[in-house]
Amino acid sequence: QVQLVESGGGLVQPGGSLRLSCAASGSVLGMNVMGWYRQAPGKERDLVAFITSGGTTMYRDPAKGRFTISRDNAKNIVYLQMNSLKPDDTASYYCYANIGALIYWGQGTQVTVSS
Repeated sequence: QVQLVESGGGLVQPGGSLRLSCAASGSVLGMNVMGWYRQAPGKERDLVAFITSGGTTMYRDPAKGRFTISRDNAKNIVYLQMNSLKPDDTASYYCYANIGALIYWGQGTQVTVSS
């Protein structure tokens, strides 16, 4: 089993920044992809970005140019630096990790962008 614990969410004004963290523990051997999804009220859960163990990254359009995903493989932590936040970024953000055919999820952290 793998446990994922997110932190760093909160309330921020438009144009502000937040840094989300997700720490993985447990049977993390072979953990490859780590990343972030988000889900706004009444909407589907959408991929935000992911990073492989080798450092390859991918961003969906809403995150390009504003968000940066990074990873500390030694500590099994993935980060999401979010800049120039907009009200449309308001959502619950979920960390995930892929090990073989299995996907593990965190409990989610709320990000609210509002003035």
